[in-house]
Amino acid sequence: MKRVSTVTVRKRLVAVFLIGIMVLGIIDFRLGYVQFVLGEELVEKADESWSRNVKFQPERGRILDVNGTILAENVTAPSIVVVPRQINDPEYTANKLAQILDMSKEKAYEYVTRSASSVNLHPEGRKISEEQERAIRTLNMDGVYLAKDSSRHYPFGDDLSHVLGFAGIDNQGLMGLELYYDEMLKGKQGSLSFYSDAKGRRLDQLADVYKAPQDGYDLVTTIDSKIQTIVERELDLAVAKYNPDGALAIAVDPKTGGVLAMTARPNFNPENYQEVDPSVYNRNLPIWSTYEPGSTFKIITLAAALEEKAVDLHEDRFFDPGYIEVGGARLRCWKAGGHGDQTFLEVVQNSCNPGFVHLGQELGKEKLFSYIKKFGFGTKTGIDLQGEGSGILFKPENVGPVELATTAFGQGVSVTPIQQVMAVSAAINGGYLYEPFIAKQWVDPQTNEIVSETEPKLKHRVISKETSKEIRLALESVVAKGTGRPAYVDGYRVGGKTGTAQKVGPNGGYLENNHIVSFIGFAPADDPEIVVYVAVDNPKGVQQFGGTVAAPIVGNIIGDSLRVMGVKPREDGLEKEYLWPEQPNVEVPELIGTKRNELLQILSDLSIESSGTGDYIIDQEPAAGTKVEPGSTVRIYLSDEKVTHEDEEE
Repeated sequence: MKRVSTVTVRKRLVAVFLIGIMVLGIIDFRLGYVQFVLGEELVEKADESWSRNVKFQPERGRILDVNGTILAENVTAPSIVVVPRQINDPEYTANKLAQILDMSKEKAYEYVTRSASSVNLHPEGRKISEEQERAIRTLNMDGVYLAKDSSRHYPFGDDLSHVLGFAGIDNQGLMGLELYYDEMLKGKQGSLSFYSDAKGRRLDQLADVYKAPQDGYDLVTTIDSKIQTIVERELDLAVAKYNPDGALAIAVDPKTGGVLAMTARPNFNPENYQEVDPSVYNRNLPIWSTYEPGSTFKIITLAAALEEKAVDLHEDRFFDPGYIEVGGARLRCWKAGGHGDQTFLEVVQNSCNPGFVHLGQELGKEKLFSYIKKFGFGTKTGIDLQGEGSGILFKPENVGPVELATTAFGQGVSVTPIQQVMAVSAAINGGYLYEPFIAKQWVDPQTNEIVSETEPKLKHRVISKETSKEIRLALESVVAKGTGRPAYVDGYRVGGKTGTAQKVGPNGGYLENNHIVSFIGFAPADDPEIVVYVAVDNPKGVQQFGGTVAAPIVGNIIGDSLRVMGVKPREDGLEKEYLWPEQPNVEVPELIGTKRNELLQILSDLSIESSGTGDYIIDQEPAAGTKVEPGSTVRIYLSDEKVTHEDEEE
């Protein structure tokens, strides 16, 4: 028998002991690595494999006007969820779903037989109509459920469509304010997590984990829906009357930069945006379109000349023969034969191109273009909407005598409507250039507390208070005595400027009889509360002048807007000068209490419509003191008994 020495045994024991220590060390190291390094990751994976999550969608925040009127909200629109394991007759269920949801039977069958715990029918079963919901409820099919869901609703239809934009099927913002402020509006998703075994059976011994959804914040805008309705009405009338290629309108508060109204034609219904060409909703014309501004740009030249004391509107004079020679080119006035001898105030009133060329020459290239840039042209305004253009200005090295001259009266440069509105606001508000904005406040929908508020953002001061006052007076005279007379509003001091811009064709030349006609107006002229800009692209069947087409539209918008804003009429403004065949408005006399047979002696320029019978007038519409156009109709209400205002008060 072979003997093993004690030394050998000891060596073997030591070897086994060392190997054991190494193995235990490796095991301990591995356990420590798993515990402390991989622990969180493995727990998360285990949690994911055992847990089942039910998602809860938050409510998207509403969009409101400045007075709290709802502009965008959520309405219930359930979605269909199927549980394939609970469907006993897949063929029948698929056929019914296909009929209700207008989808193929093959696709419906694929949904109801899919190997999954639950299936969302996307997109056909998302946000279904009321009729589809009733049909699903009536059939009451096993394994087919209606899940709570909502869709975006815009109560004003296609009004304000380019500003509001729209949300997609998953309530994500896709355009307009809905896109620009999507993060604030959409909220945060919630969930209910429960645990189940490999066969999907719920593990009751483990507690559920609930995370409540956080609804999106409500957005209060600077938009005034009453003014917006007025603007939409006037643009609809313009489209019906002139059949233009396009049209746009903007109204802002010149003291803050807040947008009161904004719209464009063509427009669209945000709830059916798929039905229009993408070019319609992708182009918000008031901030996207760029074109030569025409004579509305003369306000900037006027502001620069007055600030630099290059002209005295009352003392300095200019003779206009109908053209001016510059750098070998003859630049013509819009009036054949010119305006003759005139003060520079009359140059402004008459929108005389040669007169403004002279002002540009007096200023010089450096000064004129420095003011143009100070007023914000050539750069984006920073409005809180996507897709804003920046316009195009001449490069300084490319500005010669002709370029300087044409720029002075608004030709050869390209600007956006929102740039023009903010620049003119600065010219008439005391000289302050503001950044335009639409988002006014963010409000927590649960507590109604204001989360954040936008303060007006002043960029810089462009001109002095004294220059601004002089501009207001000059532009008020344009409306009372010059080319802007169609924008005159009885009882309100309105200032403004016409614009008729030539359009550049595909070959680089100007188009014939195809202009963008515009007018920018403000009121009250001594303390402006609203600035309105309207541009109509290629109006048909009319002389294409800003004073003919756009000025009356702006006058209507300003007059009605001031009334809804609570601005009271006054009688201290400039009197309108009427030109043939224009006639001044007539004042409706007091008729209540008079006899019917006395009307011929009282009314000569008005028509009469009567209601009721009798000899005495007991009521009238419009009220006494209202100014109306000659030939307007006054409705009277008759009775056998005489009624006076004292009787009405009793």
